[in-house]
Amino acid sequence: MNIIEMRGITKRFGAVMANKSINLNIPANTIHAIVGENGAGKSTIMKILYGFYHADEGEIFIDGQPRQIRNPHDAIALGLGMVHQHFMLVPPMTVLENIVLGAEPGNALKIDFKQAEAQITKLSRDFGFDIDPNKRVEQLSVGQQQRVEVLKALYRGARILILDEPTAVLTPQEVEEFFKILRSMREQGKTIIIITHKLNEVLALSDNVTVMRDGQVVGETPTAKTTAPDLARMMVGRDVLLRVEKPEAKPQAPILSVKNLSAGSKLNGVSFDVRAGEIVGIAGVEGNGQTELIEILSGLHRASGGSFALEGREVTKASARQLKELGIAHIPEDRHRRGLLLEFNLADNTILGTQYRKPPVTTAGLLDEKAVFAKCNRLIRDFDVRPPNAALPARALSGGNQQKLIIGREFDIRPKLLLVSQPTRGVDIGAIEFIHRKLVELRDSGAAILLVSAELEEVMSLSDRLLVMYQGRIVGEVEPQNAQQQEIGLLMTGGKKG
Repeated sequence: MNIIEMRGITKRFGAVMANKSINLNIPANTIHAIVGENGAGKSTIMKILYGFYHADEGEIFIDGQPRQIRNPHDAIALGLGMVHQHFMLVPPMTVLENIVLGAEPGNALKIDFKQAEAQITKLSRDFGFDIDPNKRVEQLSVGQQQRVEVLKALYRGARILILDEPTAVLTPQEVEEFFKILRSMREQGKTIIIITHKLNEVLALSDNVTVMRDGQVVGETPTAKTTAPDLARMMVGRDVLLRVEKPEAKPQAPILSVKNLSAGSKLNGVSFDVRAGEIVGIAGVEGNGQTELIEILSGLHRASGGSFALEGREVTKASARQLKELGIAHIPEDRHRRGLLLEFNLADNTILGTQYRKPPVTTAGLLDEKAVFAKCNRLIRDFDVRPPNAALPARALSGGNQQKLIIGREFDIRPKLLLVSQPTRGVDIGAIEFIHRKLVELRDSGAAILLVSAELEEVMSLSDRLLVMYQGRIVGEVEPQNAQQQEIGLLMTGGKKG
């Protein structure tokens, strides 16, 4: 029996057709994966199901009955819960307080925390969560925080759980543990819907998979009857290379030398080199000093101790502009906050950080608009930015195309050193293939690349050398071609290699 049926769902945003006559069937007590490129419409269809959006056409059936879901409150009342990629928790509050927030037991004068704690403890025990309800959220690991989000949904009576990119920030060990929990939930009668781009995880976990492209369902199959290449082909409409192909690195002299670099309590005495013609990756759970490291090296923040040099010249106190002029390019982890001016057009965004330079960008102190647009059109062509319209505001592009625009801009300065954080976050499988190929090409041209990625598979396949960070320190160096994910995952959580 299908617990959810969505029939003929159509959703437009102005002239853009996000969903076109979608039919989606979710059997009860299964794990159902929804995959597709950026802009395929998978998030939109789930947001319609959860009441964030209203469909222009179509019907939703829950338990065989037609239902009007006007908002998330209606969805929750019908037994739906949703866990977003970015957690909605209040760090200083306890697990208990976060879970009951907005659904407090008792009355307006007195919240019955004892009743809530008993219920949360039972849920935690039933599903193997092992969460202390009285611990503050800020004291929990990322994986534990995710369990709190799931507990929030279960506490509100969820029997259908929607998970958006649930493993994006988890270590391999946490992924394994989380999958055990999801399988246990399925066995206990829950239905789980996962939005993800990790095809190996889809194959390992789900019972059925729906593939979307261009706002439509292009495939629906039992997971046991498909493969990763088949799914990728349906998602993109062509064969996709699911691995990074790169020749052996030929490293030269060090470009970047970091010595005992510190940033308060966030970064503690970090030392390493990056040589010309190599990619050095940094693996680690987010929040362990990677962001601070990259922002110091790009001139956005000052170090509290230690130093770093570019080709033997100390540049610890240089400004972001000075570092850019010396040949350091930076692709930031947050493209909206650090990488783009969203209301500016694509042309203006392609000269950010170099808008002060002499011709062809400026003439007599004024921007040469014709030259700026010519540069932008060249980058649009070379980096496959869609739609190819330099006059569009950056906000109009999908996340993947925004990322390709930033990459094109930073590559265009022909850097000696590229600092790149989360290069494929929120990017679809076709764009991932493109970005990986461009990074390898830049390496092979003689540039040095320092890569930070929360995607362990990505950082292992791209890196020539791999450093692991934990609590602001480098706790290990491994050869990515010979290392196991479990070994790296252990280092990422403070364990030691056996």
